[in-house]
Amino acid sequence: MSEQQEPVTGIEVPIYLKYNFTAGAGPARFLSQVKKGVLTGQRCPRCDQVYIPPRGSCAACGVATEEEVVLSDKATVQSFTIVSIPIPNNPIQPPYIIANLVADGANISFIHLMSECVNEDVRIGQRVQAVWKPEEEWDYAMDNIRYFKPIDEADVPVGQIGKLPVSGWKG
Repeated sequence: MSEQQEPVTGIEVPIYLKYNFTAGAGPARFLSQVKKGVLTGQRCPRCDQVYIPPRGSCAACGVATEEEVVLSDKATVQSFTIVSIPIPNNPIQPPYIIANLVADGANISFIHLMSECVNEDVRIGQRVQAVWKPEEEWDYAMDNIRYFKPIDEADVPVGQIGKLPVSGWKG
């Protein structure tokens, strides 16, 4: 390298990746139900954990999951992050909240957006409910739910999150 040239330490190159996704049996049934406005999970026959979205097998036991469980579109905040940094090409402008939510009747959390809330007031144990897109916009996708919003129900104690069998924690 000559003394007149500066070393190249980095370059900016836009990369666009297109993915084709083929759902397995469990996720395919889940997506078919989401298109109908219904959330479902699958129960492990060994440990009774209910997964949403279904994965086809239990992560803890390694056994196949086949029993379908209809779940509520109400959930409990298990953890959350206030996103303050913009993500390129994301239409949602910061600050916004991404939360791990445990649907009523499930034991394992899934990730979704929260809105219609004051970010600083969101808390672990807070009760939320899905806000769905209009039915004519539904597709085979979890984004049929625009976001989850807080509802007027008592917070769930941290040790009870993921142990609610039915909707409506009474506190």
